[in-house]
Amino acid sequence: MNPLKRNNVAIRGNPAAPGTIVFGHGFGCDQNMWRFVAPAFEDTHRVVLFDYVGCGHSDIAAYDAGRYATLDGYALDVVEVLAAAGLADVVFVGHSVSAMIGALATLQAPGSIGRLVMLGPSPRYLNDPPDYFGGFEASDIDQLIEMIESNMLGWASYLAPVVMGHTARPELQEELRASFCAIDPGITRRFARATFLADNRADLPKVRVPALVVQMSDDAIAPAAIGQYVCRQLPRGTLATIQGVGHCPHMTHPRETIELIRGFLHGSELAVAA
Repeated sequence: MNPLKRNNVAIRGNPAAPGTIVFGHGFGCDQNMWRFVAPAFEDTHRVVLFDYVGCGHSDIAAYDAGRYATLDGYALDVVEVLAAAGLADVVFVGHSVSAMIGALATLQAPGSIGRLVMLGPSPRYLNDPPDYFGGFEASDIDQLIEMIESNMLGWASYLAPVVMGHTARPELQEELRASFCAIDPGITRRFARATFLADNRADLPKVRVPALVVQMSDDAIAPAAIGQYVCRQLPRGTLATIQGVGHCPHMTHPRETIELIRGFLHGSELAVAA
């Protein structure tokens, strides 16, 4: 199957531009979530948007439970999309789980991604005391996945304000809740397991490309300490903190997010703080 059709790929922006930015959405979302950020780069770059299989307007017939049981399957999608589009050395901007998917893609296909922007990354959501605290106990994740199976609407209504931030505009919280509910519950459950039970800590030191880690100062999903951890583990990591609440800076703080990405692309040291 053509990966461009499978993943509902949209290529926009300046076709004559020398660089390409690829935007990867987070768990339970789709490419529309980038509408406040991606257009800002269309004059200067080719911009690529896509949906993971099972999300948005992807081809759900291509969903394979075995392939997508781990984040490596989603990373392979990214690699195949870039190859099908004839792209290499791109900037990959990944939100939440896509931050780690992008990191894995750099390992699967060296040269395909030249730089990473990681919004709210977490290599492991589960606590692993005494040295690592991802923010969740195993019982928390079990309850989350069980709720997807038993009460999808209740799960989405609970999680959307936590992810978007309780102070975010109500319409953004509602949009995220609706996005969660739009995905097949079985796919959502398996994607949740692949996301929240993953442990990619050992992969971070292998990521050799320059990476910008963007961290919200008050994030219930990926606490500030996790952003600091990710940056320490990355050989070429830079940490930027946006003062605000929530896990979706590209939606709640798009101006700051755009400025940080631009600073990173231009090699500006101003990218360490916002």
